[in-house]
Amino acid sequence: MQELIGTGVALITPFDAQGNPDLNALTALVDFNIENGVDYLVVLGTTAESATLTAAEKSAVKACITAANKGRVPEVLGIGGNNTAAVVEELKTTDLSDYTAVLSVSPYYNKPTQEGIYQHFKAVAMATDKPIILYNVPGRTSSNMTPETVARLAVDFDNVVAIKEAAGDMVQAMELIRQVPEDFLVISGDDMITLPMVLAGGAGVISVIGEGMPAEFSAMVHLARAGHNDQARALQYQLMPVIDMIFEEGNPAGIKALLEHRGICSANVRLPLVEASAGLKARIGDFLREF
Repeated sequence: MQELIGTGVALITPFDAQGNPDLNALTALVDFNIENGVDYLVVLGTTAESATLTAAEKSAVKACITAANKGRVPEVLGIGGNNTAAVVEELKTTDLSDYTAVLSVSPYYNKPTQEGIYQHFKAVAMATDKPIILYNVPGRTSSNMTPETVARLAVDFDNVVAIKEAAGDMVQAMELIRQVPEDFLVISGDDMITLPMVLAGGAGVISVIGEGMPAEFSAMVHLARAGHNDQARALQYQLMPVIDMIFEEGNPAGIKALLEHRGICSANVRLPLVEASAGLKARIGDFLREF
């Protein structure tokens, strides 16, 4: 799965002043990212506020991104949930022809055991021939997918090809890289530890800051993968303050504030999320001017 190596970005859904998806801004965001070196796009992930989009809005967002992309980079589609039967049904009834892979989050809220997580992803893997990227994000799901469970899935199902690992735990990330098959991709889901994960053998990142600073963050990942560690480290330390800032009041409020400063979209989000505070917006603006 060479298409999933490097920098992927978890695209936001821009909203206009009336709270509707702003497809013109979304088109501009896609162009901005591709022109600045990202390797692939992730559609309808958590950062897209997918939980608050209607089925019609999701269809419009998918069509807009594919039209704007024009086949320039691969696309990954988010399909996941805590109702296994519903996820399986969505996989079976969705046209996946535009997508290189599916990103599927570990079941949230239910707090399944490791065996429950395994059986969920077994059903997901058997529902489609598309490559599956597992998504472990304990901060949102309230349950951690262990390296042993991931390795078991990777061995048992040929189309389970990667994991977006967002536990924020370098020891767990290294244990994952150690245990999984050689061709299985461990992708960072945590912007702050992307560089050490890549240097430890990770395949790259599915990033939030990457869509706001695509040239710089993509360069950092590419430099690290090429062994230019000093240059990659220099970019990491330059970007660390803004990475902290964009998550300070939640995601995607922070990255939308940054993108508003860059003139790409408004900072509007949907309830229960609220916009970043004026103080945080000002600090992000100060960072961008100094950067």
